[in-house]
Amino acid sequence: MRKNWVAFVSVMLLSGTAAVAGGWDIKTVDTDGNGTVSRPEYEKNAGKLGIDPVPDFAAMDTNSNNSVDEKEWAAAERMVKAFPVSCKSSTESWCPKGY
Repeated sequence: MRKNWVAFVSVMLLSGTAAVAGGWDIKTVDTDGNGTVSRPEYEKNAGKLGIDPVPDFAAMDTNSNNSVDEKEWAAAERMVKAFPVSCKSSTESWCPKGY
């Protein structure tokens, strides 16, 4: 889990922008309606979430089964929403300027 968190945060930092969790809904990318998101579904539909940058699929898929279930999705959502808050309260160098 720590490895995935580091990968996720790295993607966020490299972008230089914070995520905006406006349209964060699993149904947006779960196009077949089975309650999980496969890698192809995510890659095709992640842009519809309105998040910049979108989280890395591998970082969200914590059990590495090539599918993100609702529990993994909720955990990723919490990370995405927490990033700007943590950044605003941080004095560490990992936080991009302006947050």
